[in-house]
Amino acid sequence: MTEGIRVASLDDIPKGEGVAIARELTGTADDIALLRDDDGTVWALDNTCTHEDAALADGWVEGGFVECPLHSSRFCLKDGEVQGLPATRGVCPHRVEIRDGGVYLFPNETP
Repeated sequence: MTEGIRVASLDDIPKGEGVAIARELTGTADDIALLRDDDGTVWALDNTCTHEDAALADGWVEGGFVECPLHSSRFCLKDGEVQGLPATRGVCPHRVEIRDGGVYLFPNETP
């Protein structure tokens, strides 16, 4: 088991918002969106909406979902599944851990 990649401080991600982590750092095919729900939980999903090329890190995060800022597709933060059109395919989720105020990403590991 790996230790994960420290990609941010918890304070870097306001509740209800997200930040993008570059694919060059994560080694993934897409940038990763770290999304902090309104209850403070941090989730990680592929950053690009499957409907159009919009960044989910720029979307609205609330109640367990992120809403794409371009056409309002909704994705479940837990598993990346589509919860609202126009997107019809989900995005890949990634495991995250919070340790000592740091956010650690485990790219391509299921949460």
